[in-house]
Amino acid sequence: MAHLINLKTFTDARGNLTVIEKVVPFPIKRIFYIYGVDHSVRGGHRHHQTIQAAICLRGSCTIYNDNHKVQEQYVLDSADKCLILNPEDWHQMFNFSEDAILMVLASEYFSPDDYIYEPYQREGLDSSAKKLFFEKEAVLV
Repeated sequence: MAHLINLKTFTDARGNLTVIEKVVPFPIKRIFYIYGVDHSVRGGHRHHQTIQAAICLRGSCTIYNDNHKVQEQYVLDSADKCLILNPEDWHQMFNFSEDAILMVLASEYFSPDDYIYEPYQREGLDSSAKKLFFEKEAVLV
C-alpha cells in the first residue's frame, strides 16, 4: 500500500538539507526524474517487482494510486515528502506545476517485462461511474 514518509530535513539561515538515508525500504538501483511536463498524465502502470519512492524536488504534482483495495491521491509539493509505491500500486502522475521536478528512486533496474499497464478492474461500475483522469487511459473510480 502506498504511503508517505517525511524525509529528515535540516534548515538554517543557509537553506535546507534533506537526507535520504535508511528511510526507503529497498536498495536503490535506479534513479530517474520527470520534468517539463505539459498537461499530460504520466505513469499508468504498476510493477511485478519494482518498489519506488517518489519525491517532488521542485514544484508540485499529484499521484493517483490504486492497490485494488484502496484508491487515493497524494499531492507532492515539498522536497521532504516521499511517496513509497509498492509493486501492486497502479499509479498515474498528473497536475504537474510548470516548475515541477519529480525524482523517482527504484528498487530494480529498468525492464519492460516488469510493467503492468492495465488498471485494476472494478466490479459493478457502469458508464456513469466518475472518470478521474482525462487522457488516453481514464481511470474509473
